Amino acid sequence: MVVLVTVLIVVAVLALALLALSVRNVQQYELGVVFRFGRLLPDIREPGLRLISPVGDRMHKVPVQTEVFGVSPQGAITADNVTLTVNAVVYFRVVDPVKALVNVHDYRGAVAQIAQTSLRAVIGRADLDTLLSDRTRVNAELKKVMDAPTEGPWGLRIERVEIKDIALPESMMRSMSKQAEAERERRARVIAADGELQASQRLTDAAATMADTPGALQLRLLQTVVDVSAEKNSTLVMPFPVEILRFFERLGDEGLGNRHLGAAGPDGERSDAGRPGTGERPDTGRLDAEEPAGVAEPVGVDEPAGGAEPAGGERRPDRQDAASRALSADASVRQSAVPPPDQSSATRFSPSRAVDHSEPA
Repeated sequence: MVVLVTVLIVVAVLALALLALSVRNVQQYELGVVFRFGRLLPDIREPGLRLISPVGDRMHKVPVQTEVFGVSPQGAITADNVTLTVNAVVYFRVVDPVKALVNVHDYRGAVAQIAQTSLRAVIGRADLDTLLSDRTRVNAELKKVMDAPTEGPWGLRIERVEIKDIALPESMMRSMSKQAEAERERRARVIAADGELQASQRLTDAAATMADTPGALQLRLLQTVVDVSAEKNSTLVMPFPVEILRFFERLGDEGLGNRHLGAAGPDGERSDAGRPGTGERPDTGRLDAEEPAGVAEPVGVDEPAGGAEPAGGERRPDRQDAASRALSADASVRQSAVPPPDQSSATRFSPSRAVDHSEPA
């Protein structure tokens, strides 16, 4: 009887041991993959208590939670040849536990390596401005690059990839700060210039309104006097009528116009001929710059200044008298400015070429 009891006890203990070896507890965030004598069984064990063969079966539990992996800082060169250091973070999870166990060894390490290489590749194709201003597009491209070789063959899904930090060289940071400062100064100047433009337009409208109403200008002057005298100061304001200033301005313009008219020639142009210190003689209508000193031209040879002869070859009396007076004045100026001629000049001068200085009746 004692032996029978002992055998029963031993059998019960062995049954309990086998039961303990056969029962596996699968958590809610896990999936069980069973290998029997090294061969994969097609059934995936769901969460809960699952029985397996205690001899020859081995169960591997694969977590299906989203895992977070931080990519170590990577040095890279952008498309515009700027050296920087970038680190990122990767969110992924297992969607097919069989592929994650069978097709790749240590899928976590594989994701880490492909994250580093993909990060360098994407950074090399983008420029610095894109990395700093459009990180959303860079993150999407990085996710696409990493998701292609992992989801199909390895049973992993890259849910999200984000760039955490971009470390720039000190010289580049100083240059960017100077650029930002210059841009802000440019915007400030543009805004100030726009304000000046709008203010000038409003002042122009106000000036036009005051010009239409003369009393408005006087009221504005009185308002300015009130504003100045509102505070206790030692400023003395003497209002001066603007109409007096305008009167003096018109008077000065009229005097300047009279001087211009007096100095202008017959055609409205100023003439410097005959002015002391200019070295020029009054224009008498002929070219006599190279004529020998002391030699006068006959009256009938010169053409009267200011026009052509009338038809028929006859001169009108008024034009002939004007030509005679001009030649007389020219001869007087030459005799006063040129020293007495020598004997050779005297012999060449004949009474027949002399000019009659008498005024015609």
